[in-house]
Amino acid sequence: MTSPTAAVPAATRAGRLFRTVAIAEAGSWLGLLIGMLFKYVVVGDEVGVQVFGPIHGALFVAYLIVTLVAARVLGWSRATTVLALACSVPPLATLWFERRARLAGRLGLAASGGDSA
Repeated sequence: MTSPTAAVPAATRAGRLFRTVAIAEAGSWLGLLIGMLFKYVVVGDEVGVQVFGPIHGALFVAYLIVTLVAARVLGWSRATTVLALACSVPPLATLWFERRARLAGRLGLAASGGDSA
C-alpha cells in the first residue's frame, strides 16, 4: 500500500511547499512591520517585534532553503532562482514572486489558483 504523498509528484509537492512558505514568510513580514509600527510610533512596546522577529527570521531562512530545493526540483533557470531569492528581502515580495511563478506554471501547480486542497 502506498502513502498518499507517494502519489503526488515531487514537483507538485515542491510547488505546494514553496507556495506555503512564501505566503507564510510574507505574513510574518507583515506581522513584524506592524510590531515595528507599534514599537516606534504608537506605544513604544516591543512585544510585537519580540514575537514576530524570531518567527520572521525562521520563515526567512525556511524560504531561502525551500527556494533552493524548489528551484532544483522544478528546474528553474538561474535567473528565476536569483529573482526568487532576491524577493525574500523586500517586504511582501515573496507574494509577488509566488503569484508570478504560479501563473507562469513554474510551481508545478495549476495556473488558475494553485491547489484545490
